[in-house]
This record gives sequence, structure tokens and C-alpha cells, in this order.
Amino acid sequence: MLSRKGLIPEDYLLTRLAEDVQQPKFKAKPRKARFVAKNGTCNVAHTNIREQGRFLQDVFTTLVDLKWLHTLIIFTMSFLCSWLLFGMIWWLIAFAHGDLDQRGEDFIPCVTDIHSFSSAFLFSIEVQVTIGFGGRMITEECLSAIIILIVQNIVGLVINAIMLGCIFMKTAQANRRAETLIFSKHAVISIRNNKLCFMVRIGDLRKSMIISATVRMQVVRRTTTEEGEMVPLDQIDIHMDNPVGTNGVFLVSPLIICHVIDKNSPLYELSATDLQHEDIEVIVVLEGVVETTGITTQARTSYVSEEIQWGQRFVPTVSEEDGMYAVDYSKFGNTMKVPTPCCSAKRLDEAGGIAQFKVNEGVTLRASVRRRRGATVCRRSRMES
Repeated sequence: MLSRKGLIPEDYLLTRLAEDVQQPKFKAKPRKARFVAKNGTCNVAHTNIREQGRFLQDVFTTLVDLKWLHTLIIFTMSFLCSWLLFGMIWWLIAFAHGDLDQRGEDFIPCVTDIHSFSSAFLFSIEVQVTIGFGGRMITEECLSAIIILIVQNIVGLVINAIMLGCIFMKTAQANRRAETLIFSKHAVISIRNNKLCFMVRIGDLRKSMIISATVRMQVVRRTTTEEGEMVPLDQIDIHMDNPVGTNGVFLVSPLIICHVIDKNSPLYELSATDLQHEDIEVIVVLEGVVETTGITTQARTSYVSEEIQWGQRFVPTVSEEDGMYAVDYSKFGNTMKVPTPCCSAKRLDEAGGIAQFKVNEGVTLRASVRRRRGATVCRRSRMES
């Protein structure tokens, strides 16, 4: 992979190369399965689908969703089968009209120079792909041959339109553009503007921009309603404080997407200790329109509780050099420790905010230090006496 060759740093993840993330050496605690993998694929298996015919009602989408091998097989067989079918029809027309028998010079066949099924098959290929070598051609002798000629041309155009459109859509799929949309390997929680915030970093490796880029976040967790109903995958939207102050992001350089943990946040009651024991998954979705093709693309990733670092923040990656801004992607996923309360955002609000919390913690810390110093002095006086 590119990261092993040194071309891409290992501190961040491509949306399609996340399978190479090295797992920790220690044995992780058992937890529920991920809903969205690091590379953006959804970990959902659809089983016991009885109405399989619904997929055939949308043949084009079904063909696009198939694997490349299956698509190429269908592409080849569609043309081959149509050539064989109309080759058989042309042979039957020639057989019924008596073109296969040797006749005099005054005899006018339906199609010239058809003497066997092989020659009928070659004529079928010439008609459908409009090659026209000139040795075989249709005459005005048979009305049925003229009708079959028109039908085969129409069928050939339909097959060309469907199969070539399918190949084009598979090569221009929007998820290919998502290969160069990157997310940080870890998410962080720290203090930002005197508020406890959940942050991730996103970036785009290409110079061509993503137009109207938007970022959405959801928390997926197991919840229980007041009536006792258990919801295994409860998807809760969380509000984000985008760095540009609007619903969209201007993704020219790496951006830190911030979510303020307030009373409306599903992370409001989680502390640093609770986070390690909570089966929680935060899904990040980046959507936008590709500038060069105009196709909407989407990149996804997720962060489980083990991938959320408490008391860390991202290091800067943008610097000004020679009159322009330079982005150092080797620091894309790097973090640094910062002073952060280990309590939940709810406790911070109950304490009067981060400023009052610091004052209270400082008073408590000074009082404990004084008690320790007093106890030390008492021990020394007793030892001297």
C-alpha cells in the first residue's frame, strides 16, 4: 500500500485504504460490531430478501452495482447472443426463400452470398455493428428481411446505449473521487473557546475542489425507550460548528470539524472514564459535488470509543512559505496533549463553566497541598521531639 511505501503518512486514513490500519497488539475488550467501517463501507448484511424481482425493475442500477467481472461477462454475452439470435433468423430467411440452394443467374436472393449459418452469422455482425464489408447485402426481394434489418438495428442501438452507459457509470462512479478525501485516524475531545468539543480533521488531496461540501455527524448507539423498546442502532444527529460559519465547508486545506458538547449533544453526560466503557460510534459523512465531473460524491468514516482521544488536540498543518500557504500532510493526524477536565460537559455546566471549574479545582488543589504540607511539618516536629 501507499503508506507502506512512504508515499502517504500513516497518521491519516484514505477512505478506501483504511484496511491497512494496524490493530493494537493487546487484546481489545469485546464490543459490538461497527456500523460503518473506517473505509466507509457499511457493515450491514441484507438477508432473507424474498422479492428479488425488484432488482430487475431497475436493470441499469443493478448492472452498475455488479462487480467488474460480472459486468464484462454480461457486456460480452449481450452482443454475442444478439449476433447469434439474428444470425439464426437470417439463416432461416435464406432457408425459407431457397437462397441456400444453387440457382441460376436470374435468381434474386433475400441476402446475397449467404450459403451457410457461418455466412449468416457474419452478416448479422456486419448489420449490427455497421461494418459493411460489401460482399453480403440485402435486396428488395423479401419484405421480411427488410423488417428484420430494421429490428436488428434498433436492438443493436439499445444494447449499445445500455452497456456503454453502464461501463461509463462504473468508471466515473463518485466513490472513486472519495479515494482522495481523507479523515484523521483519531477524533479528539478537548477545550476550545472555553467549551468542551469533539473534533475531527478532514482534507482533500486533489487540487480540484469539492463544490458545496457539507459535513454531517451522527452518533450510533444502543438505546432503550421509555416504554422498554430496545433500539439496537439509534442514529442521533449532532450539530457541528463549521469553521467557515455556514452549512458548507471550503475544503481547500485541511479543516478541523468541531462539535460543541452542550446539553443537546448525545455526548453531554460522558466523561473520560465513561467513554472507555461506552459502546458508542460517531459517523462522519462528507458530501459534495466533484468540480471536474459534476457528480455528487460521498466519503464516510466512523470513530468508536477506543479511537476518541480525550485531552488531545490536532497540531497545525498549514504554514506560510514564500508568499503562499503550504500544507504538511505528515502532521495531518498528529495530536498533542492539552489540559482538559476529565469530567463530562454536564458537570462542567453544573460547576459554572470551564472558568469556574478551573477556579474550584485550583482552590481544592491548593487546600490539599496545604494539608500535605501541614502534615509533613507535624511529622517533623514529632520526630524532633
